[in-house]
Amino acid sequence: MTVLTPAGPAVPVAGAPALVPVFVRLKLSLLRNGLRRSSGRKAAYVSSLVVTLLLAAGQVAGLVLLRGHAQAGTLAVLLVGVVALGWAVLPLFFPSGDETLDPSRLVMLPLRARPLIGALLVSSLVGMGPLFTMALAVGSVVAVAHGAVAVVAGVVAAPLSLLVCVALSRWVATANVRLLTSRKGRDLAVLSGLVIAVGIQFVNFGAQRLGQAGGLSSLEPAADVVRWLPAASAIGAVGSASDGSYGAAAGQLAVSVLALGALLWLWHRSLDTLMSSPDGSTLAAAEPSRRRSGTERSGFFGLLPEGRTGTVMERSLRYVVRDPKTKAAWVTALAIGLIVPVLNAVQGVGSVYFACFAAGMLGMQMYNQFGQDTSAFWMVATTLSSTRDAYVELRARALALLLITLPYTVLVAVVTAAVLGDWPALPGVVGLSFALLGAMLATGALASALFPYSIPQDGAFKNVVPGQAGLAWISILGGMLTSALLSAPVIVLTVWLHLAGHQGWLWALLPVGAVYGTFVGWLGIRLAAPHTARRLPEILAAVSKG
Repeated sequence: MTVLTPAGPAVPVAGAPALVPVFVRLKLSLLRNGLRRSSGRKAAYVSSLVVTLLLAAGQVAGLVLLRGHAQAGTLAVLLVGVVALGWAVLPLFFPSGDETLDPSRLVMLPLRARPLIGALLVSSLVGMGPLFTMALAVGSVVAVAHGAVAVVAGVVAAPLSLLVCVALSRWVATANVRLLTSRKGRDLAVLSGLVIAVGIQFVNFGAQRLGQAGGLSSLEPAADVVRWLPAASAIGAVGSASDGSYGAAAGQLAVSVLALGALLWLWHRSLDTLMSSPDGSTLAAAEPSRRRSGTERSGFFGLLPEGRTGTVMERSLRYVVRDPKTKAAWVTALAIGLIVPVLNAVQGVGSVYFACFAAGMLGMQMYNQFGQDTSAFWMVATTLSSTRDAYVELRARALALLLITLPYTVLVAVVTAAVLGDWPALPGVVGLSFALLGAMLATGALASALFPYSIPQDGAFKNVVPGQAGLAWISILGGMLTSALLSAPVIVLTVWLHLAGHQGWLWALLPVGAVYGTFVGWLGIRLAAPHTARRLPEILAAVSKG
C-alpha cells in the first residue's frame, strides 16, 4: 500500500497488507454482514444463489450436449458476445449491492490507481455474475474444443473472456460514476436505459425470427463478425484451433488480450481522474441557487383534488418528473410496454392481447412505493397516525399511477389492434388490461407494506442496498405471479369466449375487467393499509438504510 506525502509522490508503507486480499475480505465481510441483518435477506440470497447455480448448470449441460454439432461454435460465440454486452451496460441500470466496486467511495483513501485496479478486478470476480459467466465460458469451450491445441487454447480463453467482461464493466462504471451521480447526468442515463431496453427487445425479436429462418445456420454471418470481437474472440479462437486455423486462433486470442490491456488502461485513466479531480457536481452545488416562490398549485396540478389525496398525487407525479431513478424506471416501462406488442404486431407474429404487457410493465411501478421516497419517507411517516391515513396515502399513490397507466394502456391496445386489424378484440384487451392493472396495484400495495427495501442515492448504478437485491427481485416476482392468479377469472372468461365461439360478447370484457380491476385494487389497498400503519417503524428503518 502507498500513501501520498506532502511533497506529492507516494511512498510505500512498511508492513502494509497487499490490497488484493484486503478487498476480497472486504467484499466477503460486506456480504456476510448483510446476510446477518435478517433471515429474509439470507433466504433471498440463498434462493438467488440456487437459481444462479441451476441456470449455470443448465447452460453448461446444454452446451456440452451441443458438442459435435455443426453450429455449436456459432451459438457459443454469440452467447458470450451477448453476455459481454450485458456486462458493459447492465451494472449502470440494474440493482447492484457491491460496495467494494463503487470507486467514488475510495477517493479519500491514500491509494494509487494502479494497485487499486488489481484489487478491484480480483474482488470483482467474487459473486454470482462472474460465476455465471465463467460457467458459460467453460461450457462454450467444451462445446467447441476438439484436439489438444484447442484444449490448450480453451484453458486460456475461458478465464480471459471473463476478465475482459469484468474489466469492461468496471471501466464503464468508473468512467460514468461522476456523470450518473449528478442531477443532469442521471437524467441523461434515462435515454441510455431506454436505448438498452429497446436493444434487448430487438434481441428478443431476432430470436423469434431465428426459429422461423431455419435454425442456427442463419446466424453464421453474425457469428463471423462477433468471433473477432472481445470477449467472444477468445471463444472463437478455440473454434479456429479445432478447425486447424492456428493463425486465426492466435489472432483472435490476441484481440481479447489487447482488449483487456486497453480496458485496464482506460480504467486506470478513469480511476486516476476520479480520485484526483474536483467533483463538478460539488462545485455546481456551491453556486447560488434560484429560488421559486409560491406554494399554490397551478396548471395540471391545480386539477387535482384538495386535501391529502391531491397532495400525495402531486408528490408522486413530481417524483416521476424530477427524480432520475424514478424517471428512468417510468421511461423504460413506457418504452418496453409499447415496443413489445407493437413490434410483434408489425412482424405479424403477435396477438392483440400482447397489449396487456403494457399494463404489466406499468403496474410494476406500484411496488416498493415507500422505498422510492428513500430517507425522506420519515416526513411522510409523521403524518400516518392511523389506518385511515395509511389508506388515503396508498390510494392517492395508486391514483397518481392510474393517471398515467390508464390512458397509456388504452393507447397501446388501440395501436396494436390497428396494426393487426383486429378491432373486435379491442374491448376485451382493454378489459383484461384493466383487471391485470388492478391486481398489480393490489399486490404492489401489499408488497410495499410487507417487503420494503431501500433505494440508495449515493450510487448511480445501484437500486438496492447491499444484501437486499435478492429480496427485491423475489418480492417483485412473487407479486407478479400473485397478480396473474388474481387476474385468472377475467383470463378464464376471455379464453372461454374465444373457445366457445362467442366473440360477439368480447365487448363485455371491458366493463367486467374495469369493475373487477377496481374491486381487486381497492381490496388490496384496504388490506395493505393496516399493515402499513402497524409496521411503520419497520418500513421507515428499511427504506432509510440507503
